[in-house]
Amino acid sequence: MTRLDPYPAPDAALARRPGSARLLWLLVVVAALVALAAASVAVGSRGVGWSDIVAALGGSSETIEQAAVTKRIPRTVLAIVVGAALGLAGAVMQGVTRNPLADPGVLGINMGASLAVVVGLAWFGLFSATSKIWTAILGAAVAAVFVYAVGSLGRGGATPLKLALAGAATSAALTSFVTAVALPRGDIAESVQSWQVGGVGGATGAAITPVLPFLVAGLVISLLSARSLNSLALGDDLAAGLGERVALVRGLAAAGSVLLCGAATAVAGPIWFVGLIVPHLCRLLVGVDHRWLLPFTALTGACLLTASDVLGRIVARPSELDVGIITALVGAPVFIAIVRRQKVREL
Repeated sequence: MTRLDPYPAPDAALARRPGSARLLWLLVVVAALVALAAASVAVGSRGVGWSDIVAALGGSSETIEQAAVTKRIPRTVLAIVVGAALGLAGAVMQGVTRNPLADPGVLGINMGASLAVVVGLAWFGLFSATSKIWTAILGAAVAAVFVYAVGSLGRGGATPLKLALAGAATSAALTSFVTAVALPRGDIAESVQSWQVGGVGGATGAAITPVLPFLVAGLVISLLSARSLNSLALGDDLAAGLGERVALVRGLAAAGSVLLCGAATAVAGPIWFVGLIVPHLCRLLVGVDHRWLLPFTALTGACLLTASDVLGRIVARPSELDVGIITALVGAPVFIAIVRRQKVREL
């Protein structure tokens, strides 16, 4: 079996980061997340001071500034949890498929979740939060299986480029299906169009609460798969020789990733490239050991999406750009750079 390794020829320094360096980067990432969360609460079309933030955190909403802070807090929480979910899901997918191009958006998984939700809204009246989440997870799972099956056809099996092409083609087709389903339904067309961009604006505590159990379940499954993903990185034969049940391990890790993708898409819409950019960045910081890599991708994904949300409010004041637009603008060049670096030629 051909090994599709997302970590081509890592040197010893990259593969074996000292614990002190990893702890230092952990502190840096946590500090960055705290700073970005504070900026997310403070920055917007209306600036607010620290006194207003403190008062709003205490439950006060007597002024316009304090009311603005009250609305921004759930938005910040949603950006953190969705960014963490997508970053972690991308790292797990890359580990499961040993594919450096794996990402929920690139592989069409987000669009599978989106189509399932839109079909549920248009044809089955699934408007409750829990039903939308389950529907999104089912759609994400079906899309993941379909893309992997298509990408595995032909000589060489599931090569990185074949999976990326299958995912891109599937995403394009599913996007067309979403439009075809939503367009005749004037009652949902506008909200679906806005949701399809991918964003965290308008978040509320009531919208976030139902999705948390699914995200926690996906987080736990993914983190518990870390040691097994290290074995899979050595190749299926060697992993089996080390006592791993390769098919079971791959299936469980993929299930955790699908849970994260589906739940995140249900609450925030399809957001591309977070799961592609973040794992590659984190490998430069902490190496390829999934026991460190997976927690770091969750924290860094939260940082990236929160920063994108803040940037979207700044560049288009007094309006704003959704995070899905910002991550696409940043992620597309990174995707091209990774393809060029990997020198993937096999079709």
